[in-house]
Amino acid sequence: MFYGSSAPPRVGIVALLQESNTFLHQKTQIDHFRQDLLAIGGEVRTRLEGSQHEVGGFLAGLTEHGIEPVPIFAARAFPYGTIAAGAFDELMTTLLAACDDAGPLDGLLVAPHGATVSEQYSDADGHWLTMLRQRYGREIPIVGTLDPHANVSRAMVDACDALVAYRTNPHTDQQPRGREAAALIADTIRGKIRPLMAAAFPPLAIGIERQHTGEHPCRELFAAADAVLARPGVLTNSVILGFPYSDVLEMGSSVLVVCDNDKQMAQGLAQELAATMWSYREKLVGYFVSVDAALDQALARTGRVCLLDMGDNVGGGSPADATTLAAELVRRRIPDCFVCLFDPDVVRQAQGAGVGQRIEASVGGKTDDRHGQPITSTFQVISLHAGKFTEQRARHGGITSFDQGPTAILRAEAGLTVMVTSRRMVPFSLEQLLSCGLDPLQFRMLVAKGVNAPIAAYEPVCDHFIRVDTPGVTCADMTKLDFRHRRRPMFPFERDTRYEAS
Repeated sequence: MFYGSSAPPRVGIVALLQESNTFLHQKTQIDHFRQDLLAIGGEVRTRLEGSQHEVGGFLAGLTEHGIEPVPIFAARAFPYGTIAAGAFDELMTTLLAACDDAGPLDGLLVAPHGATVSEQYSDADGHWLTMLRQRYGREIPIVGTLDPHANVSRAMVDACDALVAYRTNPHTDQQPRGREAAALIADTIRGKIRPLMAAAFPPLAIGIERQHTGEHPCRELFAAADAVLARPGVLTNSVILGFPYSDVLEMGSSVLVVCDNDKQMAQGLAQELAATMWSYREKLVGYFVSVDAALDQALARTGRVCLLDMGDNVGGGSPADATTLAAELVRRRIPDCFVCLFDPDVVRQAQGAGVGQRIEASVGGKTDDRHGQPITSTFQVISLHAGKFTEQRARHGGITSFDQGPTAILRAEAGLTVMVTSRRMVPFSLEQLLSCGLDPLQFRMLVAKGVNAPIAAYEPVCDHFIRVDTPGVTCADMTKLDFRHRRRPMFPFERDTRYEAS
């Protein structure tokens, strides 16, 4: 380990991020990573340097602290189903080979998502973090970032010296958290600190609908965490909200506290924060607005409304082609509305017809029978696009480059504008619309397939947000999902669950 030699210390960078919705029947394959991000060695720097992603923060932070960044491996796929066994094996083989090529290291910065599930490993993040710890031993520090939608495991905690979760949802602080992790590992390598981490696991699952960090009660919960963070000896702490769409033993909320050379203090503060989280449990239960009620509310409001389609939350792994909300807009013939649907067959149909032509098409509702029926109508083909766009501002996910594949803009006779994509796309950027010649200001209502994540993008153009309780694999009421492996008892599934932080 480096303690003052002339050569700067070398810190490796490894990232593997995928949020796995185990309730979706389809699997995440290796091509899903290739379509988004699968980079080795220097290509990691090329793809992520200067980005709002935590790896962008790793690279900048290490350089600022006089440490040589050693990019090793970065893989990311949009949230979807469980990772197929063959795909995960290929990722692990590629990761280990990249580690071989990296040479000796003085530390590792890692970026797991925290809610990754493969067919072989329900705790996939714990698996690969443990694999790295066993490979490098306890001689070097491993510090990482986490998504607050992580389902934290003991294996993740045991494998790392410190973990730092984003403090915002929508996630707009990924790069700062990457810089924070880089500062922690720099001080650890130079012997300035000795980070010791503790975790607490209250038996609590928090629905996505209640996970906006700028709204009550998460606002107050994170304020409590900030107050603990100000105490002497506390290096960092994290409130983990959890990801309820992974049916695994680890599903649920947790708290992490990292102190300087004081494990007992870290454990006590983790339990203290866990008790605070538990005290908010009733206020963390979701509030559900039906489709009819949501549209009635939207029509009664002055200004532009974003309808958040919670049952088809693409950022939570949904199929992106649910039609329940869009079909009701058509049925009511509400003008000047927008929705994006994944349907490559209809894109090809529109391409074949050409711009300006009318087509009879059935759009969306084709992944399975849980997300509505196709919308059948006469559509005019307004425009055709390549489907690539970029976002430079801090937005949820820290993603800079997007590719939703060939895209068609269609307009139904009932007044609904439909963006039809060849790839599933998360609604994290207004550039998705602007790049296709659509002005968000031209619409009265815009459907965004998410819960909290789209708000960062749509806030500049929308006066109101309504979270809509639509059906699907990301339905807001998680008690409707068929869990087989979660912890029991757990609130709110078992409302009489008791917890004493100790």
